[in-house]
Amino acid sequence: MELVTAIGTALGLGLLVGLQREWADKDIAGIRSFPLLTVLGAVAATLADRWGGSVFAVALAGVVVVLAVADVGRLARQRKIGGITTEVAALLMFAVGALVTLGQQVAALVLTGSLLVLLQWKKPLHALVDRLVEVDLRALAHLVLVALVIYPVLPDRTFGPYDVLNPRHIWRMVVLIVSISLAAYVARRVLGRRGGTVVGGVLGGLVSSTATTVSQARAARLEPATSPVRVAVILLASATVFGRLAVEVGLAAPTVLPALAPPLGVLLAVSALVAAVATWRADRAPVEPAPDRDPTDLGGALVFGLLYAGVVFVVAAVQDRFGAQGLYVVAVVSGLTDVDAITLSTANLVRDGHVDPSTAWRVIVLAALSNVGFKAGVASVLGGRALAWRALVGLGLTLATGAALLALWPG
Repeated sequence: MELVTAIGTALGLGLLVGLQREWADKDIAGIRSFPLLTVLGAVAATLADRWGGSVFAVALAGVVVVLAVADVGRLARQRKIGGITTEVAALLMFAVGALVTLGQQVAALVLTGSLLVLLQWKKPLHALVDRLVEVDLRALAHLVLVALVIYPVLPDRTFGPYDVLNPRHIWRMVVLIVSISLAAYVARRVLGRRGGTVVGGVLGGLVSSTATTVSQARAARLEPATSPVRVAVILLASATVFGRLAVEVGLAAPTVLPALAPPLGVLLAVSALVAAVATWRADRAPVEPAPDRDPTDLGGALVFGLLYAGVVFVVAAVQDRFGAQGLYVVAVVSGLTDVDAITLSTANLVRDGHVDPSTAWRVIVLAALSNVGFKAGVASVLGGRALAWRALVGLGLTLATGAALLALWPG
């Protein structure tokens, strides 16, 4: 019964791909050939399980010969060599049939679905490739280099004084900056200036507003005329952080949220209003970012990776010096690089009864403001004059609001 079910599954998967190939290109194989190929793979794998792998090898060789003969026939009729998409799809579906009988139904379904999507998306994929320019491929190569080549081989353990310098964690900031820069670039090209600005800012705030600030500031220095767009992304990312912190606290320690929500809500409202004004002004800016510049800015990402390592070391030194007694000092220093860590640790202290909620919200807000101040400094130093004054005004309003809340808010 299991064999009958497996063959039936193979038949159905073959029909799916065969239907698409019959509609798109039936010179080699179509609605009938693909189900037969998939069932043949299932039967061959079943026989190989009993009589040895040579049975499967012979069946595979037979499929290759049949496809080759079909190609020769097509060449004789059309006098030209076509692509090999159908042939490769046929071989893959033969293997899918074998997977079904081996109990790998999930893998078979995923492979069939992915193949069907790739076959049907021929025109959109070709159109996408036609729209690519050299800088797009260079940016993609940079992302692959930092994320898929270097990052996996770095040691995931700590070194140095205070035992806090983790090469993989430090390099993760480089990956974040390159990824966020590329994502914002793609969003801008696909959605236009306003949509790209909003998506880039919100995405940056969800992932890392600090990394977003670095990438946008470096881009603004290279293209000063795009500073209105860059600062809008920075301010949107910074505003998103306050909403993200509220969600984190609500999940980790709900008892802190009643005390934290009002001041955090005020900061979110002010920073969102500032970001909305900046986005409106960016939409009226006359200059678009140049298309021939590498959007990933790998050099800037590497520089910030070193800066991040230095700040991590300073944070460890301060925590070692002051410990839990200097929670506010630790909040200021920790907030320079990572608001989430101090936010979650403080929330856990409240949950465990070591810190009262009125102190906790001040610690979290202070850490968030420290991060805003650090981003203002980064934007001023890295972004050039055109970006600096815009970032200082926008982020400065958030800082002033936060300072007033810490001084005047009751509790």
